[in-house]
Amino acid sequence: MASEPRTPAARFNAMAPIAVGPIVRLAAGDLEVELAPQAGGRIAQIRVDGIEQLIGPERGLEAIQWGCYPMLPWAGRIREGRFAFEGRQYQLPINMSPHALHGIAYALPWQVDASSDDSADLSLALPQDAHWPFGGIARQRIALRDRRLHLQLSVQAGELAMPATIGWHPWFRKPDRLIFAAPQYYPRDAQGMATLPLAPPPLHPWDDCFLAPEEVVLLRGEQRVQLTSDQQHWVVYDAPSHATCVEPQTGPPDAYNLAPHVLAPHETLSMVFAMDWADPP
Repeated sequence: MASEPRTPAARFNAMAPIAVGPIVRLAAGDLEVELAPQAGGRIAQIRVDGIEQLIGPERGLEAIQWGCYPMLPWAGRIREGRFAFEGRQYQLPINMSPHALHGIAYALPWQVDASSDDSADLSLALPQDAHWPFGGIARQRIALRDRRLHLQLSVQAGELAMPATIGWHPWFRKPDRLIFAAPQYYPRDAQGMATLPLAPPPLHPWDDCFLAPEEVVLLRGEQRVQLTSDQQHWVVYDAPSHATCVEPQTGPPDAYNLAPHVLAPHETLSMVFAMDWADPP
């Protein structure tokens, strides 16, 4: 049996490949979803009219570079993995030097609590150790209906209060066009970290967090998918030639330092993310 990695960074190396594991298949009409619970509870692939929507694991990509995975208990980068909470300083695992990136849930196996032909409920007990000192439990629900994929994500604190930011990170195959306009964004500094105050958005390419976009649509061939969420923060990463990431989340990157959201013991933070494909022409 392989030994447990000695350091948090070794266990949560964002650039290491992750095993896909058993697949749970869901379907409703023209919409099909493949779930990979062991690979961070992520959606491995979405097909609409038989057309693949996501960058999948076929090329043995690193853990953070394929599928659609939940980010928690933080989303995006935490600067050098450091933050202060309730008078103490904490150090998170540095999984993509020099920062802590996208939480830990994407690298841990999730449990399937229930599933049917068109829905699944998953959960993850967060560690209370050097990787994450607060514990808690994460849950997600994935539901298909007609040409709509509805995702619910939450994290609940355990016995301890804790900071929390959650989000979804889909790696969409490169669209022909991204319709996205937002009035403000978080400027990035020399370390690529989000900062304040907010400012008017820059020109492409983006690897930035925007606030309150009016509309989010991806166009590819004859397919049109509209993305919606109950959250106002969206990260867009459109620099790669093969993919575009459009990521709704409950706060900005480095939220533990910029705009911390604190959960009291047993309190829950939740969000919704939906993808709607227009009927074929």
